[in-house]
Amino acid sequence: MADIPNSAPIVAPGIGGKRAFAWNPALVVGLAMFVVVALVAILAPIFMTESATKLAGSPNLSSVPGHILGTDVLGRDMLARTLVATRVTVIMAAAATLLAAVAGIGFGIAVWLAPPRLRELGLRAIEFAVSYPTLLVAIIVAAILGKGVGTAVIAIAVAHTAGFARLTANLAAGIAAQDYVSTARLMGVPGHKLATRHVLPNMAEPMLIITAQAFGGALVEISGLSFVGLGAQSPSFDYGTILSDGLTRIGTNPILVVGPAAALIFVSVAALFVGDGLAAAANPRSNGTRARLKRSAANVDAVVTDTSDALLVVDGLTVRQSATNRTLVNNISFTVNRGEVLGIVGESGSGKSLTASVIGQLLSEGLDATAQRVTVGDTDLLVPVSPRELVSRIGLIYQDPGTSLNPALTLGSQLSDVLTTRLGKSRRAARETLLSAFRSVLLSDPEGRLKQHPHALSGGMKQRAMIASAMSTGPDLLIADEPTTALDVTVQREVLGIIKKMNREQGTAVLFISHDLAVVRAICDRVIVMKNGEIVERVNAADLHSAGSVVHPYTKQLLASTPTVDLDPVAALAEKEAHR
Repeated sequence: MADIPNSAPIVAPGIGGKRAFAWNPALVVGLAMFVVVALVAILAPIFMTESATKLAGSPNLSSVPGHILGTDVLGRDMLARTLVATRVTVIMAAAATLLAAVAGIGFGIAVWLAPPRLRELGLRAIEFAVSYPTLLVAIIVAAILGKGVGTAVIAIAVAHTAGFARLTANLAAGIAAQDYVSTARLMGVPGHKLATRHVLPNMAEPMLIITAQAFGGALVEISGLSFVGLGAQSPSFDYGTILSDGLTRIGTNPILVVGPAAALIFVSVAALFVGDGLAAAANPRSNGTRARLKRSAANVDAVVTDTSDALLVVDGLTVRQSATNRTLVNNISFTVNRGEVLGIVGESGSGKSLTASVIGQLLSEGLDATAQRVTVGDTDLLVPVSPRELVSRIGLIYQDPGTSLNPALTLGSQLSDVLTTRLGKSRRAARETLLSAFRSVLLSDPEGRLKQHPHALSGGMKQRAMIASAMSTGPDLLIADEPTTALDVTVQREVLGIIKKMNREQGTAVLFISHDLAVVRAICDRVIVMKNGEIVERVNAADLHSAGSVVHPYTKQLLASTPTVDLDPVAALAEKEAHR
């Protein structure tokens, strides 16, 4: 093929495997601010305590040389008092946050390890507790326990415990439902080991984020309690105490409140920056290790020559891991013609789904993809493509329909989103489009199905709904990534028949990925065989019936290991329609 000049990479975020810690500006700024706070908290009480507590000098000074922030009614330097108060304020906020985290996380985990009745009672208690503002709860607790630093810390800890418990319970709900937790329970693993070995490690990241953010809230609330007289008592003082003292003179000497107010804002913003920075570092869609698909230099080994009738053209596609530079897909090229079904077969790890993810703009984080050409019709996927154009070009059917549907939403509400958001259809028009698509995939009672949640449907019905959703946008190319693996044989026949029927009636090109040669024989026109990220053979589907009709030893091994099954999806679908 002719050389194509290099162009800027297109960013395709996704979710991959283990990723390196991603530094970001918010996190760097927040940590730098905290270093300043830590130095002040350590050094100020050592060198400035006398200036902060000495009853000498001129009282009620405004900003003058030697007293930048003035002096209070007793002649104490306000700058020194603010800096010295940093240690007490930060320690109180940190202690309250730590107590709240330990109590809340422990209670949240205990709720989901408890018997069902206790679990429901615990969840209702958490819901009741979080319905009240934290500062209000802290004031009530502090008023009951009395004034002082210790009681203020306990009050703030009690107020924040419910928030930690709610988040922990939500996270533990998903983790506790995993098979490895169920297996551990059946094996008699004690509850405390379930928590420490299986639950806690899998929620460490979000808990670290919420802890950093809770510290900022605790800091303000600690100061609030001291401001109203329920926190630090003389001779101790914190930001809230200094603010309260300065408030009485704010009309005549407003400089007195500038120091503690600025310090409180500075430390709170530092905590928020750290929390937001940790959240960004934990989010693969916002960190700097995103997957990339970019144009490569011309490839002399490319096999794509005539693309006049091709809808999908992939030329010289290579995928590597960013960190190790390991090649996962090596220089593959193929085309899919309009109205054709091309199958990709191979063992697990051969690169089938990875190839499809590049075409579908879903390349996982931590991977880099290069190609000389990747086009669907006249859409170049090596440059940024608008979501509207992408959904009108490519439809996706995933392997497991159970994980592709949101259990909290009805089929109608979630499957119509792409039609309303990306294609600009009204809700009514989107509903009619989905109803038509449901009927085309022979989904019984289509009107009723739109109102149902995914759990009310069988696996075959869910997959029919996903096929209908993929076809509702009228895509030119349908990518079916092992769409029948999770289904029983009878349902497989029906699903394959629906895909083939749409291919023939609507002329939709299909990229069909599977490791099941019997299924591929039944539905595909041509087949490419992949092993270790490379294409080892290209054959017609009709040639996959015997080892003597293929050349490569790996293809022969696949045929030898595949049982012979009469699987004619079109005939099966015709027979089903005849009995309807």
